[in-house]
Amino acid sequence: MNNHNKIIHVILTGGVGSRLWPLSRKTKPKQYLEIFEGKSLFEMTVERNANIADKVMVVGNVDNCGLSQKILKKTNTDYIDIIESTPRNTAAAIAFAALAAHPDDILVVTPSDHIIGDRPVYEAAINEAVDKASQGYIVTFGIVPVKPETGYGYIEHKGDDVISFREKPNQATASAFITQGNFLWNSGMFCFKASVLLQELKAFHPEVYEKSKIAWENNKAGNLNLDLSLDIPSISIDYAVMERSKKIKVVSSQFAWSDLGSFESVYDYLVTIGHAVDKNGNMAIGTDTYTAFVGVTNTIFVYTDTANLILKKEFSQDVKGVYNALAKDNSDLLN
Repeated sequence: MNNHNKIIHVILTGGVGSRLWPLSRKTKPKQYLEIFEGKSLFEMTVERNANIADKVMVVGNVDNCGLSQKILKKTNTDYIDIIESTPRNTAAAIAFAALAAHPDDILVVTPSDHIIGDRPVYEAAINEAVDKASQGYIVTFGIVPVKPETGYGYIEHKGDDVISFREKPNQATASAFITQGNFLWNSGMFCFKASVLLQELKAFHPEVYEKSKIAWENNKAGNLNLDLSLDIPSISIDYAVMERSKKIKVVSSQFAWSDLGSFESVYDYLVTIGHAVDKNGNMAIGTDTYTAFVGVTNTIFVYTDTANLILKKEFSQDVKGVYNALAKDNSDLLN
């Protein structure tokens, strides 16, 4: 790779983590909670890629940019700020980053709220992806599954070729994927040359391309205009490009990975770092106050100053329903 091509780490930090309410709130989404070994997931994401990238870009929203800034100052990281006035999903967010980069720059795009272990294995996967990206491919990262998980999308592959992308499956389908053996978890991480991504977006979703470009060209110090942003179709990068382009490759990886999208995955992670759990699999999160569980198993008690949540671990995906009901009532408990 030529020396003038920079590797840019693009951090997507727009989400609110509705399935982690009440820990995750609009004013403090899950990627900024310092419950992971005293650090936030956002900080861990910055650190993990610090020795890979020459430059950092953060694509976030108005609410999050101050939280990101605090951490980037604390870790002494120079970065380019792209501040969305309204969420327009990942196709637009990634387009803004590609438009802000030099056409030959290689972008490594990661969410800000994932847990990743096995750093040497992770770095080897990134290096392999950068290599493929410099040859003009758009690379997606697939994780070798450790169980038939229904909370993730899947990538069907043959070697580094993608056969298909699959939505989050039900239990039976997930089990069939695992048995078949050529399915990977879709990590939502990507690597590509800026110009290649833009060219594919323009080919497959010209409207997202054109309107993102107009919004970006009218940015004021990285802040995007609300009216121009509302014009951009809200669509994921998977639909806009990944499922259509002929330039996709997958890097199959075995680093430990979780998107911590539910209390079940947070529970599993906290167990690995020695968080207290009783003999019946019950766990309290968010409080050091002595909490006794009687007559229940695999139950999670989540404490915050203004709201508590008690759930059976296997119903973790249903927390979103509580969040949506509160959203309908315009509740302050979401802030």
